[in-house]
Amino acid sequence: MNYVRWTVFILFWLCVGAFLHYTLPQNDVARVVDTFEKRQDFGENSLFWAAPDSGNADLVVNRDVLFIQTVRSNGKPMVYRNEDTSWGWPPYFKFDTTNLQTEAADLKSTKDNPQWVVIRHYGWRNEFLTIFPNAVSIRPVDGPDVQIVPWLNIIILTALAALVWAVWVRWRRFRRTRIDPVLEDVSDSFEAAGDSLAEGRGRFRRWLDSWRQK
Repeated sequence: MNYVRWTVFILFWLCVGAFLHYTLPQNDVARVVDTFEKRQDFGENSLFWAAPDSGNADLVVNRDVLFIQTVRSNGKPMVYRNEDTSWGWPPYFKFDTTNLQTEAADLKSTKDNPQWVVIRHYGWRNEFLTIFPNAVSIRPVDGPDVQIVPWLNIIILTALAALVWAVWVRWRRFRRTRIDPVLEDVSDSFEAAGDSLAEGRGRFRRWLDSWRQK
């Protein structure tokens, strides 16, 4: 039973961690090399794509998606999609896809004369599933060694940890004052019933023994 309980506990928090890692904003230092628009067909990976831009028709099968091609500071390529989140989830309330695409195009640079930028995004890059992180904002920085403190993530995770701790403390207090006494009463009742049953069996055996002696 403890094994099953710990397995469920670990799987639950792994799912929570994966959800937070996908949803919370991340910052990449990169160099924009190109921007383009591509017709994207949606299939089993449609869950990892945002809704159409605000004000456009809701096309389920395929639509045009904006992309930003970059090379990160470690030399690895990274491609971001550029889609509105509108009022949906995650709650970034992004409505400026075309403006962001223009800013990214204006920040394009070459390897010999790099212009480094910080791209804030959420989501994952998976080549097998053909999913891309969604760029939320872009801004130029002085160099690839810029230090970025994720204050928003720190605040959200701290608040979440405080909420979990508060719920846990209240649950333990509720269990200690309300549930445990009831369970103890039930356990005592079962023990008393067991003792009564054992006593009744003993009396019955003594009665049988009395007849056997006769």
